[in-house]
Amino acid sequence: MWSGYSLLYIQGNERAHGQDLGSPGSCLRKFSTMPFMFCNLNNVCHLASRSDFSYWLSTPETMPMDMAPIIGRNIRRFVSRCSVCESSTQVIAVHSQSTEVPECPDGWAELWDGFSFFMNTDAGAEGSGQPLSSPGSCLQDFRPNPFIECQGLGRCNYYTTAYSFWLAAIKHDKQFVIPEPQTLKAGDLKSRVSRCRVCRRIPIPGIRQ
Repeated sequence: MWSGYSLLYIQGNERAHGQDLGSPGSCLRKFSTMPFMFCNLNNVCHLASRSDFSYWLSTPETMPMDMAPIIGRNIRRFVSRCSVCESSTQVIAVHSQSTEVPECPDGWAELWDGFSFFMNTDAGAEGSGQPLSSPGSCLQDFRPNPFIECQGLGRCNYYTTAYSFWLAAIKHDKQFVIPEPQTLKAGDLKSRVSRCRVCRRIPIPGIRQ
């Protein structure tokens, strides 16, 4: 239907509002580091005039060694692209809460496998989350920081205030017990991340879906 750029959430007036990555609203046709404006009761609107933020699903592109802010057309390489598609039947995400990829329910077909993305926060501890039933909660690629922050000044970067939250893998015998603290480091990060699969209901000929 259309292609665009993957908007995760915005933050304005120290409040955040997120988009479901599995819905068309998260795929903006045009990119701007500040894609929104704010208006007041005096019939005045302002664009890119405050320290507001926009957050976008990012690509695996490596940051410069000096971690300098990304500006101009260079930003394009760091922002995930998206496409909006129509389906004649329902599409859902299924999460295993284990490191094994779950099977689709009977009568459903596999679309893609991924990792169970739950929530994200950044500046001011504000953020947003993904409905676990939505395809947007099943990201094909796991990265500790899957989104990039952009500002009205026209620059984007990764910051230490950014956190991502993922559904964890839980063993059957570890239910209803006190969780054991654990710290995972590079090379072992995926060992506790829940896997997921996005499924589409198989159309039944002659039945209106």
